Amino acid sequence: MSGVIVGFGVIASVVAIGYMLGRIPLLGPGAREVLNRLAFYVASPALLFTILARTDLSVLLSPPVLVSVLSVVVVAVLFLVVGVIRRWGVGRTTVGTLGSSYVNAGNLGIPISAYVLGDASLVAPILLFQLLVLAPVSLTVLDLSNGRVRGFWPVLRRSLGTPVRNPVVIASLAGVAVSASGWMPPGPLMEPFDLVGGMAVPAMLLAFGISLHGSAMPGRSGPDQVPVLLAVALKSVGQPLAAWALGSLVFGLEGAALFAVVVLAALPTAQNVFNYATLYRTGEVITREVVLLTTVLTVPVLFTITLLLG
Repeated sequence: MSGVIVGFGVIASVVAIGYMLGRIPLLGPGAREVLNRLAFYVASPALLFTILARTDLSVLLSPPVLVSVLSVVVVAVLFLVVGVIRRWGVGRTTVGTLGSSYVNAGNLGIPISAYVLGDASLVAPILLFQLLVLAPVSLTVLDLSNGRVRGFWPVLRRSLGTPVRNPVVIASLAGVAVSASGWMPPGPLMEPFDLVGGMAVPAMLLAFGISLHGSAMPGRSGPDQVPVLLAVALKSVGQPLAAWALGSLVFGLEGAALFAVVVLAALPTAQNVFNYATLYRTGEVITREVVLLTTVLTVPVLFTITLLLG
């Protein structure tokens, strides 16, 4: 469990620095937006390209991967159905769906996979699914809902074109292509991507910390209370339970394999979701509170999973 504590300590420290930058404010009033744009358009694509280019794609064919993917799909569909019934709107329902299911597989999933589960590559399949399926579909929906495109053919062209215009998707597909080719670019060619990609996680965490300054306490009454609480319940409790049920009852996983999929499902909502919400200016309060609350709840949830399955 020391890896969990170290991972959360590092994240909390950087977020706290961002909060202090919001209080000063040393970087000016537009700091959060600049950091978000830097992460989305420059640093995150570089980081994702390097990660996926070095990932063995054969891991996508194992039963634990299916369990992880299905657990994401289950909670995402549940939030989506409730959002449609309650008429929360396309934008809020989309970012809420991401908040309830999008696992922090990068800056928290990798260290926890390495320190707690003993294998950093275990988180790669979830990362791939989120980057190649969940994020492109969601970003396309957000792009269309914020645009002024009307008519069947214009909407269809926009839907097909949006993913290939998105820097995150382009970089992810490029990384997968490199991995599938079996050719790894030499070190000097990858160094710039490694260097720029190293800014992604700190930029997102600093932007998140800046956004906390002046914000109300999460979970308070208001128009976003129900979506926030539903997303938090699905992410912190529903997804680990779904992973356990699917793994043990459907796929027959046990021991270390079952423990791994449940731990990965219990990871908090990724800061990427807040980054997307800010970029499209929709559901920012929902995503900020969901990221914060699920991150806080992850520690007791992981301790409970370790006691029961570890």
